[in-house]
Amino acid sequence: MAPELLWYIPNTVEPGHRGDTNADGWGSLDYSVDLARQCELHHWSGALLGTGWGRPDTFTVAAALAARTSTFKPLIAVRPGYWSPAQFASAAATLDDLSNGRVLVNIVSGQDAPAAYGDDQVDQPTRYARTREFMRLTRRLWTEESVTFRGEHYRVTDATIAPRPVVAGERLHPTLYFGGASPAAEETAAAEADVQLFWGEPLDGIAERVERLRGLEQRYDRVRPLEFGLRITTVVRETSGQAWRDAEAKVAALARASHATDRHHDQNRGTPAVGQQRLIDLQRRGDVLDTCLYTAPGRVGGGGAGTTWLVGSGDEVVAALRAYQALGITHFVLSDTPYREETARVGDAVAAVMGASVPA
Repeated sequence: MAPELLWYIPNTVEPGHRGDTNADGWGSLDYSVDLARQCELHHWSGALLGTGWGRPDTFTVAAALAARTSTFKPLIAVRPGYWSPAQFASAAATLDDLSNGRVLVNIVSGQDAPAAYGDDQVDQPTRYARTREFMRLTRRLWTEESVTFRGEHYRVTDATIAPRPVVAGERLHPTLYFGGASPAAEETAAAEADVQLFWGEPLDGIAERVERLRGLEQRYDRVRPLEFGLRITTVVRETSGQAWRDAEAKVAALARASHATDRHHDQNRGTPAVGQQRLIDLQRRGDVLDTCLYTAPGRVGGGGAGTTWLVGSGDEVVAALRAYQALGITHFVLSDTPYREETARVGDAVAAVMGASVPA
């Protein structure tokens, strides 16, 4: 089976996300549709849509993009604190039906200005317990005729949704992606997620986590085994030398921007999430790990998927991704800036190759 190959659309109004140099159009429907259509043209099955309070509503943007494209799959990032599971299950099933089964869902447990939208479930154990219930109840509403559920965080009685998600072959409902590296997060993934997303760790770290999660999932009555995905930045150029020169220039620009703002933010930074801390700790092992995993971005202000990068020619980055694939990774969410141009470049050099064949 070929892997699921997804790009990333940051879903912002303000330009400049992660150094993007395209200044005009952000937040407009035409610009977002153009990014989605670029995904269709350049071998991506869809894209993760960024989410955050104070940014365009992710579900609304996903619905608009689905209406203006034909194959594009929106990976819709949602937080349980934004939605009740019954409301979300109904909305997502409706969009899935209208788009002929193109909806993907990324469940996010991390905090995001919870007081701004009235969410008081902010401690980690509560958030992950709520997320488990959210995924369990959403899946039941998608697959059962009538649902009565009594949980610690959610309750429904004789709940039925219509229309239902598209069922096609082994697909019973939209795929539920989930990320997190803490013990609570991994238990949540093992119990309820369809795909556990990892940040860009070295191969040995990914192998260790895959093995542990495969052990954890045996505790739970799952319909299908847990799958695994990788979310990472990719700096791809025609030659390795050009890729590394451009990557180093990007890091230098990040360092200048970070130096200009650090003094204003140092006192306001909280403790990094477990997954982010794992990426930060990699810097002690060197600037380049495995064949082309670049850790320097995290030292100068990179965060999340921008903390570590795969850098090289198209063939080199494909080889690196194949190595992750050999460990069991079957979903890839890649990105680089400027988003519009790199959608085409990385799509043609990497996604086209990854999607065309599977190594023996």
